[in-house]
Amino acid sequence: MSLDSLSLTYQLSCKSQKSVTSETGRSPKCILPRLVKLQKYPTKSRSSSTTCLATRNGGFNQQSHGIGNRDGVIIVDHGSRRKESNLMLDEFVAMFREKTGYPIIEPAHMELAEPSIRDAFGLCVKQGANRVIVSPFFLSPGRHWHKDIPSLTADAAKEQPGVSYVITAPLGLHQLLVDVVNDRIKHCLSHVAGIAEECSVCAGTGKCRLY
Repeated sequence: MSLDSLSLTYQLSCKSQKSVTSETGRSPKCILPRLVKLQKYPTKSRSSSTTCLATRNGGFNQQSHGIGNRDGVIIVDHGSRRKESNLMLDEFVAMFREKTGYPIIEPAHMELAEPSIRDAFGLCVKQGANRVIVSPFFLSPGRHWHKDIPSLTADAAKEQPGVSYVITAPLGLHQLLVDVVNDRIKHCLSHVAGIAEECSVCAGTGKCRLY
């Protein structure tokens, strides 16, 4: 299984009635992941302490299921001082675009590199987006998901009145990630055994070897 299967993890939590029902046992209306609640922007509400945001920002109601022609998607990673690491996000976004066919998709780095979340948000709006979906390319819901990404996205949204945004859950626990990790292990062991070339992640680093 190739890494582009990861693109399947970037589905909104309302995606499939069957999967929602089977995994949660609850009614398949619009069920957000665990630890996820809605938060209004810019006014405070009872749920203002939570961090998976779905905000209007002066915009209008829009279908929450799936991606529409005027939706922009930002895939944001941490960012690195290492150029090769940042370029890998560009490659993933290209894979994601080809796999999904979504019309407006931009990469962003939370820090240390450009484009920033602000840059990507603006580019989505320039391409016609009136709703921006920010999808964190992170494994766990840590501080960056709880605080940093929401704060940076809110700042970017202030410059784009009338554009709503959603911050989705990070990758978290997903069956497809089991396959991806297993694929990486098998390929690296094959390389160590002299059967396979270095994968695209390790290529040129010499890191994939027996110590």
